Amino acid sequence: MSYDINKIRSYFPVLNQQVYSKPLVYLDSAASTQKPVQVLEAEKRLHNEYYGNIHRAAHYMADKATADFEVVRNQVKLFINASSTEEIIFTKGTTESVNLVAFSFGERFISEGDEIIVSEMEHHSNIVPWQLMAERKKAIIKVLPFNDKGELLIDKLDELITPRTKILTVAHISNVLGTVNPIKEIITKAHQKNVAVFIDGAQGFQHSVVDVKNLDADFYAFSAHKAYGPNGVGILYGKKFWLEQMPPYQGGGEMISEVTFSGTTFNELPYKFEAGTPNITSVIAFGATLDLLQEVGLGNITAWEEKIIKLATNELKKINEVRSYGEASKKSGVISFNHNKIHPYDLGMLLDKTGVAVRTGHHCADPVMQHFNIPGTVRISFGMYTSEEDIALFIQNLKRIITMF
Repeated sequence: MSYDINKIRSYFPVLNQQVYSKPLVYLDSAASTQKPVQVLEAEKRLHNEYYGNIHRAAHYMADKATADFEVVRNQVKLFINASSTEEIIFTKGTTESVNLVAFSFGERFISEGDEIIVSEMEHHSNIVPWQLMAERKKAIIKVLPFNDKGELLIDKLDELITPRTKILTVAHISNVLGTVNPIKEIITKAHQKNVAVFIDGAQGFQHSVVDVKNLDADFYAFSAHKAYGPNGVGILYGKKFWLEQMPPYQGGGEMISEVTFSGTTFNELPYKFEAGTPNITSVIAFGATLDLLQEVGLGNITAWEEKIIKLATNELKKINEVRSYGEASKKSGVISFNHNKIHPYDLGMLLDKTGVAVRTGHHCADPVMQHFNIPGTVRISFGMYTSEEDIALFIQNLKRIITMF
């Protein structure tokens, strides 16, 4: 099917505005995507018609909210091809999902001297929780490095993995380099040596078709707000095999079966990991996002974004003073770059005055900055609504700023 960019952009009225009297060019989707009208309307409809606290209530509105909440769980299950809704856990975001697995997997499966492998290109949220767990359990963190093209040195896994290695964690797509990591190959290598794998899909789910059965992933996590959905919702997929053995991450309502002062029994999956009242509104509204992604087709979105990233990459290469970071053979979502005379923060501020919204800094990935010995970068990132005109305006304004220096 043809990709109707104008129709897609019409779902995002926030893009049709001016900032500083200039057309808005939104190139910060890796930080957070904009929300379509379908999501905004779903949130409004819930609060206007039937908001109620889910599960356990005995009235119409709570029953309807509960049913719609669980419909979304099933939508996610189908979308990523999980085996059961018991394997779909709602969290506050990818960060909480990482913390949940690092804590609970660590409590059950990690002992003193055991090893966790973390890739060098990870977001801080997929480094620090494992470090905290390693410190608590007296375990060892080992690093899977990448080369200057931004490609993980997969062959080094053969020497990194030992009989003490319990879990490996890696991003599906790097939030700085845009590298699409060969996660199926990584998972296969790890499983050959009985090592579990956690995939940080914060930048992956919205840019590619995710099939957890095909990947054979043990854990896969992503956030709604980076995939055109509401804030405050994360999705953690975990194989039932692991989740049944892992202890709860938090205590409270919903995650229990029975509480007495002599002891507590825990609820069945997935509720064992969903303590307290969840973000009911945002989970239900995320269902509208999944409907939209189904309508447009993630395959079509992927193809369009590949066209956009190729266009932006080629245009940046024409500017001699600019260096891009991350030249992997397969990239998606983002381009990070620097100008040889302009600090990335200054360049970001000047682009903002032209209506172009970008990200600057270390992007919560200090080890990547240390690898290239740089303080930070300018990052442009794309979504299903990014147009060729957006790229043209960005390049035009970038060139104009460079001439000022």
